[in-house]
Amino acid sequence: MAALAALQSSLTALSLSSNSFLGQRLPPNFASPVPVNSTVKPCLIAAKLKRWERKECKPNSLPVLHKMHVKIGDTVKVIAGRDKGKTGEITKIFKHNSTVVVQEVNLKTKHVKSREEGEPGQILKIEAPIHSSNVMLYSKEQNVTSRVGHKMLDNGKWVRYLIKTGEIIDSVENWKKLKESKDKTEVAAATTTTS
Repeated sequence: MAALAALQSSLTALSLSSNSFLGQRLPPNFASPVPVNSTVKPCLIAAKLKRWERKECKPNSLPVLHKMHVKIGDTVKVIAGRDKGKTGEITKIFKHNSTVVVQEVNLKTKHVKSREEGEPGQILKIEAPIHSSNVMLYSKEQNVTSRVGHKMLDNGKWVRYLIKTGEIIDSVENWKKLKESKDKTEVAAATTTTS
């Protein structure tokens, strides 16, 4: 017993302790089978991955959704990139990587094969997503870009507004227009699939 205690004390004096072996954690009773009361709490080593190695996820394995300053239906102006200066309406939002699809902006060429015999292949232009930090809200009336602000109206509703012009973005009329245009596209899609 005394020999084991002397061996353990000599191991703790060395840089190679009984608790670590080349950076890996080992159980405390690995060096000696005799139970020893230790005051050192074990800490697990966790390798930190780079941001580009994996998508940031919640504990339930769903991706983290980022808050963005734009919503579907907003008129924006591109402030950086190849299409700098173009304006358009946001048609789609991807919250997990903070990208948006703007109408008639960032067009890419897609080559589509024919699906049936006799049908020719096509070369289509599709709108690719761009990062939300590369777009800025745009006022059509005053032709100016502006940052977005939030304020409470008299009736207690929180709305977004343009800081430069004071123009309210989240008005009831804008949402009605957006909903009507969405319904029209759904009806048109339904008629094309039935015919």
